[in-house]
Amino acid sequence: ISSRLRLFCSVSTRSAAVFVFWNVFAIPERRGPLLPRYRAAWLSSLRPGARTVASATRPTVLSQGPSRQRTLAGAHTLEGVGVHSGEHASLTMGPAQAGGVRFRRVDLEGSPEIPADLDHVVGWEMGTSLGAGDVKVQTVEHVMAALYAAGVDHAVIELRGPEAPILDGSFQRYLAAVSDTGTVELDAPIEVLSVRGRLTVSTPSGSSYVVTPADALRVSATIDFEHQAIGRQHGALDMTEEAFRREIAPARTFGFHHDAEALRARGLARGTSLENTVVLDDDGVLNGSLRFENEFVRHKIGDLIGDLALIGRHVRGHIVSERPSHEGNIKLARTLLKHAQTDSHDLPIEVDQIMEHLPHRYPFLLVDRVVEFESQKRIVGLKNVTISEPYFQGHFPGHPVMPGVLIIEAMAQAGGLLLMDMVPDPENKIVYLMSLDNVKWRKPVIPGDQLVFEVEMVQFRRNVCKLRGVGKVDGELVAEADIMAGIVDR
Repeated sequence: ISSRLRLFCSVSTRSAAVFVFWNVFAIPERRGPLLPRYRAAWLSSLRPGARTVASATRPTVLSQGPSRQRTLAGAHTLEGVGVHSGEHASLTMGPAQAGGVRFRRVDLEGSPEIPADLDHVVGWEMGTSLGAGDVKVQTVEHVMAALYAAGVDHAVIELRGPEAPILDGSFQRYLAAVSDTGTVELDAPIEVLSVRGRLTVSTPSGSSYVVTPADALRVSATIDFEHQAIGRQHGALDMTEEAFRREIAPARTFGFHHDAEALRARGLARGTSLENTVVLDDDGVLNGSLRFENEFVRHKIGDLIGDLALIGRHVRGHIVSERPSHEGNIKLARTLLKHAQTDSHDLPIEVDQIMEHLPHRYPFLLVDRVVEFESQKRIVGLKNVTISEPYFQGHFPGHPVMPGVLIIEAMAQAGGLLLMDMVPDPENKIVYLMSLDNVKWRKPVIPGDQLVFEVEMVQFRRNVCKLRGVGKVDGELVAEADIMAGIVDR
């Protein structure tokens, strides 16, 4: 069984085409009627330039990358004032084995924690704030940007005070703290959010974003202020730790002197000074010289990186932003994650879309439709068993029963669809069956049955996965198997 399934799962496009040619054209008197949509789709695949596996239909997908997740090698403490609260704050970054980045308010009873993710964003006026219940942490974008730039996936940030210290207004002291502490690898592979299609996001306040596919994170931004020291500025970053350290980290936050009184009356900017903020008046920059000619847009790019870090994944895509803001950044991050988590394949996924992701063709394509999909978790696919299936001509003639090996093959194909969603470049990958365990057939499957396959992800490491699959007819179990498969380059 294992060898036969391996043949079915790993059949190449060319082999499938030969098999289909034989069944469709060579012996028409022996084959049953071919479903028109299968035949039309197969003939379409013969056109010059047709691809066996097309790009994903979703704008973004979640997957796992080849690198390992990282955490801090030790702890490092920074102290300063909160730029908005004006209160003294002490922040200690330390290691964590799992759980992403979490803020821990050690100055409060019980040391409550707030996960640094999009579900806990409670504000974005002049900074990004996180909250859980009555507990809040303000201005998290600078430390989050530094951790993201250094590739830190998990950390506990112990905070005494309501706000992360602003330090000198830039990202560089946070990044230097991470570098001084060092990072260590963990066992788990990194989680990646890859952009596969074009996305646009805008806000009523004028922020706009266009996101397109790219092999790594690239950010391009433009700002436009009616001030002689700023005007219209453009900047771009190809995201690496060294590029962030050199081109973005030194850029400081900025504000306008004429806004200070009104902001402080609203409880904002109470900790600002010339030591932590580039302040502009009608004549220019009060601090003296800038660190970059376009320091203002560079800081905006850093803020965008910090807000994107709340996705909790390594982002791969090109983000082009006009007038970025914290409100717009959070909306962008939520849009990217929503498209990936809601698995916005328009369900149900029909056979034409399935053939975009699997190399199989009639009569080896055994999944007709996908009706449920949870990225990296589970998939539910259907196979309508008809009397026209070619295997009924020779398998128990007069008493048609679907071969058990093909039931498991169909289950494996559904699992293959789940796996191909987990890699950033599925058009260059193929899934091979490695082993089967605990295979059981409970009841025969006959023409007229609708097979429902439920396949769940058990483990995924280094492009090798373990799946648990069951097949049901009318809610009753007919087959089950533990499947191991690998994703390899074509």
